[in-house]
Amino acid sequence: MPRKVWIALAIEVVVFAALLFGAAGTLRWPAAWAYLILSFGLAVPFCLWLARHDPALLEERMKSPFQKGQPLWDRILLPVLFALFPLWLVLIGLDAVRFGWSAMPVWLQWAGAAALILSLLAMGLVFRENTFLAPVVRIQEERAHKVITTGPYAVVRHPLYTAALAWFAATALMLGSWWGLVASVAFTVILVIRTALEDRELHRGLPGYPDYARRVRYRLVPFVW
Repeated sequence: MPRKVWIALAIEVVVFAALLFGAAGTLRWPAAWAYLILSFGLAVPFCLWLARHDPALLEERMKSPFQKGQPLWDRILLPVLFALFPLWLVLIGLDAVRFGWSAMPVWLQWAGAAALILSLLAMGLVFRENTFLAPVVRIQEERAHKVITTGPYAVVRHPLYTAALAWFAATALMLGSWWGLVASVAFTVILVIRTALEDRELHRGLPGYPDYARRVRYRLVPFVW
């Protein structure tokens, strides 16, 4: 696996840990340790798999979040998402540990851990299925971008966002923060907006997408939207 991927993963671990434990004011937070171990314990083998089987996608995921051909609305939404995310982790640490505003039952935290694993595995399945899963919205003409219709894409048109929504909720539950769960609604709103705008972009620029959208009616949640 490329060194820059290892460096990126290491930086993510440090940042996540600093935000969570810094906000909590203590390292004595078993749920946070378990969260980091689960999250990055699954991320490492997945990145190793990508490096071996789909290095082009791994390279694409390492690119800047601001790229040529990216629509203006995506250049606005992504910074908003990036700005809110660390604040959300800090809120969880303050809520679950430092001030103890939330009192979440342990069984629900275990349910959150199970949901976290399932959401991460679902993300891995989406990445395995779609080699064009860039971090920004754009038609990848240089990579002969085409419509993916198999696997989870046979159920909803944007399964990565579906898994991400589950991941946000699961994170708040596992870490024991009701306020974190409430605040995750902001990410739901952003991802719903991005889904709708991305869907419009793909209708306009990706050959075959309108036919695919007629066959697979739902964007995020089957039988809902």
